Amino acid sequence: MLIDASSVAASADEIRAGAVSGIIFDMDGTIIDSMPSHAQSWVAFVQNHGIDIDVPDLMRRTTGRTGAECMRELFARDMSDEEAWQHIAEKEQLYRELFAPIFTEVAGFKAFAAQTRARGLKVGVGTAGDRHNIAFAFGHLKLPTPPDAVAGGDEGLAGKPEPAIFLEVARRMAVPPERCIVFEDAPFGIEAARRAGMRAVAICTSHDAAQLAGPHVLAAARNYHELIESKFLERLHVEPA
Repeated sequence: MLIDASSVAASADEIRAGAVSGIIFDMDGTIIDSMPSHAQSWVAFVQNHGIDIDVPDLMRRTTGRTGAECMRELFARDMSDEEAWQHIAEKEQLYRELFAPIFTEVAGFKAFAAQTRARGLKVGVGTAGDRHNIAFAFGHLKLPTPPDAVAGGDEGLAGKPEPAIFLEVARRMAVPPERCIVFEDAPFGIEAARRAGMRAVAICTSHDAAQLAGPHVLAAARNYHELIESKFLERLHVEPA
């Protein structure tokens, strides 16, 4: 069942408000259950560099931001893109080594994605992760059909809560922003969806529904099985792009 039936299981009229042509998924914590491994990799990275910092606080301040933005926040100084991405390459290699042996999708994702396509919706991915993490994730997921569009955090786009990544995915899918629904697990991503003029669904793997609330949030669920059971997709007004 959904987390909060009173606010999450929105009425058919609420969900149908406005046609939907595209679904945009964040990646980490939304498609794949990777956030604990990201936290572990941050711990290892700061230890390697002799940095004394509260890692959970760092993640609250950076989850959804690009790698370069994260490193500038961590080191608390300006640095070139080249230096920033050298650091993020080290950190993300640690992450992939930690997560690869226990790689897991957010429960029900592939089934939900298949149903999304079956209803004629385009599927996009908008992540602050870089191309290496994107390739890693989709190499392990082995989706039968790749996303229609992907935008990542190493393409020169501003990280979340800025809307640039989601707007670029919508552009590449040729879907107007107002016809997109974003699936997100982090407050910065939920806010980025709002700024993009998109509706959102909260995936509560790393934050609770209250932390991911907003007037544009249609539903909140712990995983995709809950959304399938609630017939979320069946209650959308789908208009193919």
